[in-house]
Amino acid sequence: MHNYILFEYVIFFTACLVFSILINSILLKFVKTLGIRNNNDTVIRWSETSKPAIGGISFFILFLLSITAFPFLFEESQYFLNLNFIGLLFASCLGFLMGLFDDAYNTKPLIKIFTQITCGIILISTNMYIHLFDNEMLNYIITLLWVVGMMNAINMLDNMDAITTIVSISIVLTIILNLYIIGDMHHPDVFILIGILAGLIGFLKFNWNPSKMYMGDTGSQFLGIFLAYFGIKYFWNQGNISGQEIFSKQIISAILIFAIPIIDTTTVFIKRIRNKKTPFIGGRDHTTHHMSYLGFSEKQVALIYAGISVVNIILSIIIFNYISQWSYWHITLFSFYLLMLFTSLFYIANLNTQNNK
Repeated sequence: MHNYILFEYVIFFTACLVFSILINSILLKFVKTLGIRNNNDTVIRWSETSKPAIGGISFFILFLLSITAFPFLFEESQYFLNLNFIGLLFASCLGFLMGLFDDAYNTKPLIKIFTQITCGIILISTNMYIHLFDNEMLNYIITLLWVVGMMNAINMLDNMDAITTIVSISIVLTIILNLYIIGDMHHPDVFILIGILAGLIGFLKFNWNPSKMYMGDTGSQFLGIFLAYFGIKYFWNQGNISGQEIFSKQIISAILIFAIPIIDTTTVFIKRIRNKKTPFIGGRDHTTHHMSYLGFSEKQVALIYAGISVVNIILSIIIFNYISQWSYWHITLFSFYLLMLFTSLFYIANLNTQNNK
């Protein structure tokens, strides 16, 4: 039975991968202007060549396809009627539509922030929020900060070919591997995650340097709320092997697997505020850009971030599956790794102060 389910997942993954490549090829052929900015607009991309920002459409289509296909393959057809998933569905739709509107019309930052807060409120109202404190109001506040922060972090990380795609793949893959190791592959979430994983890998074919398209806000806003939801469910609210929630472990595990977008956004915010610039307008001052200033090619930068992502995946799997007793030694060890990663990327981002545009 277990092998049969894995076989179904492989078939579904392959079908989604082919569909992703096909739909992106069609979109690339017929859509040439969506997401392309005029010179007077505020979005600043690393590439000097204008390219369509349409990749996110395929993510959302595969998300809906996964939901639709699941009842035809499994008996648990009522799973998607639960309150948590309804929250994910509504919040994801809202994030996708806001991103689509932004790619087409370049919305104002306040509208984006309001929409992101609304996405967070939807998750909270459907009982998907971070359980960290005894005070529920504090939990609601940190959940809103997490959702808004992640939607912006994924968006800001989409500043160079393949980076956001690779990081998103690593996060989704980590959840799938953890569920596989604990033997919970029957969970409907796996089906959705496999669909999105296939969509991301299919999109990577078009987003790898030299890219043919970007995911745009359509993709980054959808992925932001999608990953924020699963980050809450499988990292923030995941305890030790016995199920007990541990404050320090929850924080470290969540930051670890989302380390790259968190570090990049934090670095950019610190630098721009220090230089008396607004952190909400794009620039070529991200950690990825500064690696390029050091002489690395865009492909090499993508491979470096892929390498960091692989290390984070391995460490995350160790935390969730092979540490039965969480101790101060573990807190120290993983905190040291995160500190070293932040220090290294922050140092690189401050080497060339002339390239902070």
